[in-house]
Parts: sequence; structure tokens; C-alpha cells
Amino acid sequence: MSGIVFAIPGDIDAPTGGYGYDRRLLREWREAGIEARHLALPGSFPFPTDADLATTEQLLAATAPDDVLLVDGLAYGAFPEALAARFAGRLVALVHHPLALETGLSPVAADALRQSERLALVRARRIVASSPTTQATLEAEFGIPAGEIAVAVPGCDPASRASGSGSDVSLRLLAVGSLIPRKGYDILIEALTAIADRPWTLTIAGSPDHAPATAAELRDGIARAGLAERIWLAGGVGADRLAQLYDEADLFVMSSLYEGYGMVLTEALARGLPIVTTLSGAGAETVPAAAALKVPPGDAAALAKALARLIDAPAERRQRADAAWAAAGDLPRWSETARIVADVCLCDRASARKVARGFREKPMQDQRTREPD
Repeated sequence: MSGIVFAIPGDIDAPTGGYGYDRRLLREWREAGIEARHLALPGSFPFPTDADLATTEQLLAATAPDDVLLVDGLAYGAFPEALAARFAGRLVALVHHPLALETGLSPVAADALRQSERLALVRARRIVASSPTTQATLEAEFGIPAGEIAVAVPGCDPASRASGSGSDVSLRLLAVGSLIPRKGYDILIEALTAIADRPWTLTIAGSPDHAPATAAELRDGIARAGLAERIWLAGGVGADRLAQLYDEADLFVMSSLYEGYGMVLTEALARGLPIVTTLSGAGAETVPAAAALKVPPGDAAALAKALARLIDAPAERRQRADAAWAAAGDLPRWSETARIVADVCLCDRASARKVARGFREKPMQDQRTREPD
């Protein structure tokens, strides 16, 4: 039976949603007895040097000829057509969201990425999209037939319900995501500045390393707004610390301009948190209306109004928290996500039976009240 070689650029341990998705696939496959291994690609993607492309080709060529090459979209979308063509019969592309849709790209860079991704995707044996939104985008903007795209939405671990801050003085807001332009934190700061008379504090958990200039601008904007004592940039945090931040939060907020999915929204649902979010992707569509207030992306006034509404209304916050907790039990689990991707990669009959047996034999538990790993 062929195995899965999961080619991922950069640091797989980086605390981002995309890398978290990749790590979890590898973990679930290992636990289910699926033959899979991580292949580390250069970290310069999606803007690789010629030397890094040559290294990538050498690494892929060194794999066994019957291995399936599952390539994370951060690299795959930047593959030159010739590189994708060389391994065309073995390639499966995992697309979190098209690279050209990243906020902050110049028009020239966005056009180049759109062209390279379109040409590379044509060479893929199959494509896995991490949300129906991404699937629809690949169909509409990249001309990929629907039958060639499988959807494997991120799973979510059962978790205990958030305790909250326990403060009668100030509501504790939480936002999670790297400090990059697409996350719209400048819009969030503008919104919070408009409601500075309300009792709130904000923690943003996210690495500043992916866009240092954006992170510096965010720090400067917080200082100019006079909010340095109320907004804490926690940086990239580990799983235990992130779980603690969710547990201590009273309200979750996501201000993103675009998300292929937005895993943090389902993580907030899993903790029973009321949510204010932008309508920026599939995750926002997944969150039930009873649990969240949803506003247009990039609209600071609408975001401020939604935040003020829930800060001012404890009863409504409780109702939305209850709705979030009720919805948490219906969230997809990671074992199902991993099974879908493995089925796509290992599509011959013998391999499919092995995949099904591995996940069928994996013990199932009702863990809704346990602490997350």
C-alpha cells in the first residue's frame, strides 16, 4: 500500500490555524495506523527562491514512487507549472484558502500567485479544500470542476465550558490569530476606540513573526488610541496557555477580512463563548446566529456597535453563550477530517479498507467536559 507524504513548508509547530490543521492530520493518521510522514519544505513559500524550488524538487523526487504527495497549499499554490507537472500523477493539493486572497499583497504579487496556483491545481490528481467556501472559490475563480474537490472542514476537540473572568468590573474579550493584515486587528482597535467608555479589556493571542511591520503598526495604533493598558498582545501561545485564555474569556471576537474557514470560531463555540465575528468565510457561516452577532468585514462602526451591544447586555451574552454551548456538541471531530483526507489520498480499494478499519477501530469517547489536549 502506498503511504502519504505530507509536504509542508516552514515550521510545522508554528501556532497558526493552517499548521494546526496539518499537525492534527498527522496525529490522527498515526493513531489510526495510517502510513504517513511529514516532509519539511523550505520556509520561504509562498515566495520561494530558485534555490528553494530546486531543494523542493529534490525532496519530492527522493520519496518512494508509489507514495502520495499531499502538499499544503502554502507551498502548492506557488509551485511552478513544471514542478507540478513532474509529479502530477502523485499530487494531492490541500488548499486552506487561495494564496492570492491574502490581504496586503500588491496587485502584481496577487496576480502571479493566482496564475501559479491555477496552473499547479490543474496538475493535481485531487484537491482537498478545508471549507465549502474555499471549494466554491476554486470552482468559480480557478475553474476547478466540483468533482475534483473534496471538502474536509477542520475538526474541533471537545472541551470544558469557559468559566469567564468572574469580573464584575470589566468584560474580558479574546481574539486569536497571527498579527497579519488579513486578521483586521486595525479595524478591531478602531472599533474598541469608539467604545472606550465601556468596561472591557482585550487579549490578542497571535504571533507577530509573520508580518513584523503589521505587528509594529498594531502596537503603535494601540498606543495612539490610549489603550495600551487595556489591550494585551500575548504573542504566539502554546496549547495550554491558549486553553486558559479561552477559559478566562467572557466574549470572543474575530475581526478578519477573509478566512478560508476560521478555526478559532469553532474553538470559541466549543467553550460556550458568545461571539462577535465578521462575515469573512465559512467559519462565520458555521456559527449559529443564536450564538453570534455577525457584521460585514472591514466595518469598524458595525463591529463597535455589536461589541457595545453585548457588553451592555449581560442577559443577551448569557443567551448567546448557552446557544454556543448547545451547538458545540454538533461540531465535526478531527477523526472525520483526517478520514476524509486519507480517503482522497489513498483511493484504491485496499488502501480505502485500511483507512476505514483504522478509524473504525479508534476508540470513541464522549469528552465534552474534559480539558483540551
